[in-house]
Amino acid sequence: MDIRIKRVYEPAAPGDGFRVLVDRLWPRGVSKEAAALDLWEKEAAPSTELRRAWHAEVDSRSPAHFAGFAADYRAELSGGAAGAALDELVRLAREHSPLTLLYGARDPETNHAVVLREALLERLRGDG
Repeated sequence: MDIRIKRVYEPAAPGDGFRVLVDRLWPRGVSKEAAALDLWEKEAAPSTELRRAWHAEVDSRSPAHFAGFAADYRAELSGGAAGAALDELVRLAREHSPLTLLYGARDPETNHAVVLREALLERLRGDG
């Protein structure tokens, strides 16, 4: 399965396949037309509390802080509304290839979409 992540501010491309915004908040300055979404899966994003805690940390990009955030986010993805959203993404990944997870964060390496993609791939392989 081809699961990609891409910043929502980058132009949509035909090779993106099925495009899913996985942010809880709509990205600033992006029109619905420019986003070219197939789905907005808000519940797949970190909870408001977790997002605020992540951004409140002065050194939020440190490896240790990101590892803690990733563990907390994975815990959220294990049940409730976030778990149901992950289940829906699994279903979509089986139906659409590629599946592109769109996010608004500036950093392409330390953001929730990286963690979500890993969790999704693990679930698809039967690891999670």
